[in-house]
Amino acid sequence: MNGILVKIFATALAFSQVTTRPDAVKTHFDPVQDQVEVIRLLQAGCAHIREVFKIEDINLDDLIKTAMDDPQAMSGGIKALHGLKFDELFTVYRQFCKNETVAHSPVDIGDIITFYDNAAANLPDHTKLKDLKLPGLTVVLDDEGSRFAELGEPDHRRIWVPLVDIPELVQKAFVAAEDKRFFQHRGIDERGMIRAFVGNLAQSGRPQGGSTITQQVVKNLLVGDDVTYERKIREIIVASRLERTFSKPEILTLYLNSIYLGRGSWGVEMAAHSYFGKSAKELTLPESALLAGLTKGPSYFNPDRHPDRASERLGYVLTRMHEDDVISADHMQQALGQLPRRVAYDPPRRDSGFYFVDYLGREAKMASGIEVLTAGSYTVHSTVRTELQRATEGALQEGLARYEPQDRPFAFSRATGKFVGCRATHRVSAEFDCRGHNWTCAKSGAAVPAEADAGMAPSPRDSASATL
Repeated sequence: MNGILVKIFATALAFSQVTTRPDAVKTHFDPVQDQVEVIRLLQAGCAHIREVFKIEDINLDDLIKTAMDDPQAMSGGIKALHGLKFDELFTVYRQFCKNETVAHSPVDIGDIITFYDNAAANLPDHTKLKDLKLPGLTVVLDDEGSRFAELGEPDHRRIWVPLVDIPELVQKAFVAAEDKRFFQHRGIDERGMIRAFVGNLAQSGRPQGGSTITQQVVKNLLVGDDVTYERKIREIIVASRLERTFSKPEILTLYLNSIYLGRGSWGVEMAAHSYFGKSAKELTLPESALLAGLTKGPSYFNPDRHPDRASERLGYVLTRMHEDDVISADHMQQALGQLPRRVAYDPPRRDSGFYFVDYLGREAKMASGIEVLTAGSYTVHSTVRTELQRATEGALQEGLARYEPQDRPFAFSRATGKFVGCRATHRVSAEFDCRGHNWTCAKSGAAVPAEADAGMAPSPRDSASATL
């Protein structure tokens, strides 16, 4: 049996269950004893999808005929269909969708069940997303209230906000752009999948996606984004479960705080600051539509590098919002044209204050019970003086580099609390190799004179304080 057919119909088995009996989805079938049940499920799923094609005014039989006449036109740009034999697919279509008896079916139900069982095993627990607040960006301000440092985990540069702090216009812009039937479907939008599939056949260029907002939440936060049939099976089942456990506002909150929108920004609030220097509460219609359009591909539709693509995408989102009666025709026309003005992109960077910021983390834990500053989105008001901090660190490193004897390096002894001689240790150079993300190596690698006492080093408490 064609391996692609096995994967396609294993995915169809997941799809058939969530669309025809979402409250009784099974993740395991016996490859021998449950073959009749699986065949019935596939037939029910095919009957359901034929009805959806009718709703979308698409003749499925004509589409199948086109595939038989010109297979390359159907699958040339769709990687998931590469290697598929359309004559075998047509035979299976007749078997399950038209309930015809075929002499030699290319389908081995046992193989389909085995593939499905393996893919659906050990699904992630969707309930752990309940009341989830993803890691966020903490900003440290200096003594003048200017931004001194950003603290965040990799791929989590975000400012988490509740849904009530995201205007309805912004919410509807993202729904219009990504999932117009979000409030009607139950996790899987078969009509959207069909529209995307047929649209991809009709035009070249960047392919349309058929994933719902719920599926995107599951992909981003639970099952990963590897492009495989196994992942799609897991995504379909978990998305269905998520819809039965979470409300639509809860799912939308997760989505709007987890999506990547370019400029190193995750979530709509961080993106609003990165692109427009303002909160999501203050976004205008064209600004909201521009951000919503970036979800499809932040790099591809990057307004800084590809303004033409971004303009086209902006027009698409505004048109969808008008079709969904979110905005009037006049508002749509007013928002079309030039891209909204954006602030300059200034990627976060820092070359000093690493010890100080580490100290702030310890203070936050002791004073406020905050285990990790990156667990949420905080603003830390500190007493650090940016230029003085940078000058002091530079002078210290240059002084140590000049004072250190070339043939007798020394290191700090944690056991005695003093600097002692040693035969081998890391040396501090004038270039301060331990700066940046590797600054912690300086804690154990700095070499200074043996006669220097630990008490000579100033305590962070002598020069800094912070409030949360």
